[in-house]
Amino acid sequence: MSRTLSQPISVAFDYTRSTGPVLGRFLTGLRDGVVIGGRTSRNEVLVPPAEFDPVTHEPTTDFVEVGPGGTVLSWTWVSEPVAGQPFDRPFAWALVQFDGADGPLLHALDAASAEDVSTGMRVSVRWADERVGAITDIACLVPEDAAAPATPAGSSEPVTGVVTPVRLDYVYAASPEESAFFRGLADGRILAQRCPQCTKVYVPPRGACPTCGVPTAEEIELGQRGTVTTFCIVNVPFMGQKIKPPYVSAYILLDGADIALQHLILDIPAAEIRMGMRVEAVWKPREEWGTSIENISHFTPVDEPDAEYETYQQHL
Repeated sequence: MSRTLSQPISVAFDYTRSTGPVLGRFLTGLRDGVVIGGRTSRNEVLVPPAEFDPVTHEPTTDFVEVGPGGTVLSWTWVSEPVAGQPFDRPFAWALVQFDGADGPLLHALDAASAEDVSTGMRVSVRWADERVGAITDIACLVPEDAAAPATPAGSSEPVTGVVTPVRLDYVYAASPEESAFFRGLADGRILAQRCPQCTKVYVPPRGACPTCGVPTAEEIELGQRGTVTTFCIVNVPFMGQKIKPPYVSAYILLDGADIALQHLILDIPAAEIRMGMRVEAVWKPREEWGTSIENISHFTPVDEPDAEYETYQQHL
């Protein structure tokens, strides 16, 4: 049996949000080189400040400058840092209660070894060289005698929003049936599997019929033509977009299949695309093929009458 295919996948985008007046005040303080807490109705100072009082539920309006020194309440040593953490060498995560605060803040503590960290040790903030109004303006915490004062801020405008990069890296492992489908694409073929009980044809193959629950072992090759069952005109640009809007993403019921395949429709104005339109696959040059559905560049209209609605309505 051929080995199954796998592929590293990265999903990334920049998450943008407004801060509101409370977190905005905290982040503005970090940008300016000070740590700001919020006083609650119980006269407790929390860092970061809570947007609403935990008892009265009223908005926080009383802000207090705390630190930059503080005391380690608890900690854990990170011997093998991973991508995205503050350091590429061993360090500690520490819960630190800043002087003047009543609640701790979690942040990275830079230390040479775990033996140099202890509960109750005095630490202070090491400020980032360039501060933008984010929690990373605190580069890390260091032993109090190694701290240095913050450099002047580069802006006087209040922080009202933050942009946070979000990234997920994982390895997608295709099933044996999906692997056969992708290898078929590398040979210029579109492969499917048929359920032995209900005879439905699935593309890409599922390995088992979702209706009958039985294995779909019979492999068949489908043709290159199909029918548009439904579609969406994409008008909104987004990061990473490869095609300039407007363009059409459609579900295409390949001849002989019982499940529609999603792909692009090109070579025709978006406004002219319709349900029932007959289309066929347009493949990239063979030297660009891999084990990917992107071997098919897109689908294009063919000179055939539109399919009758009754021939594909059950597949919507």
